[in-house]
Amino acid sequence: MTTIVTGGTRGIGAAITRALVADGHKVVASYVRDDASAEALADELEPVHVVRADVTTAEGLDALFAAAEQHGPLTGLVNNAGATLHVGPLADTEPEIIRSVIDLNLTAAVLCARRAVQVMTGRGGTIVNISSGAATLGSPGEYVHYAAAKAGVDALTVGLGKEVAALGIRVVGVAPGTIRTDIHADAGDPGRPDRVAPRVPLGRAGEPGDIAGAVAWLFRPEAAYVTATTIRITGGM
Repeated sequence: MTTIVTGGTRGIGAAITRALVADGHKVVASYVRDDASAEALADELEPVHVVRADVTTAEGLDALFAAAEQHGPLTGLVNNAGATLHVGPLADTEPEIIRSVIDLNLTAAVLCARRAVQVMTGRGGTIVNISSGAATLGSPGEYVHYAAAKAGVDALTVGLGKEVAALGIRVVGVAPGTIRTDIHADAGDPGRPDRVAPRVPLGRAGEPGDIAGAVAWLFRPEAAYVTATTIRITGGM
């Protein structure tokens, strides 16, 4: 099994990469800036090939899928790359940030899924889109722009899942809640998980492993009847 994980070298992506390797996948993990994290993960996990590729560009997308082809027929894609880039009311969010967030979280996911369907047609496969609990909560006062992009990801999962089911390709979403990763610090609010935790019914922010196990399960035979839906992992939010 050869599986692409976008943004697969840090945070939730790195946890997903580890879980898939444990299940026997050969993982091709993309990243953009953090060379040290990518190299450390590749050293830790022998079946992982890291590719510096910006999936918001045509060149980066081509490089990522070309790298995957060198490791065998592609049977899996995890659309994980994402960022909020800002925390605050929409009116205070700069237009370039809004465009960048939608481009990374939604447009890149659509284009990666499109390419994966082209490659998987004739042999089948599984696409997992990492959404967010924000897609249904809206995240007022924090990142409405990100929530809107992730709502688009949920629509992608439903529509594409139904469109390609007859081709033997499953499309499933996973919607994390507040998870302890660098996404919060990258947006300028490193303490957000602790601030949000008291509002979570389970009483804590999530860990990357809370998401990775569910993603790994979606690639297993036990999940063969699951498609065109999004699994919510938010601690009850």
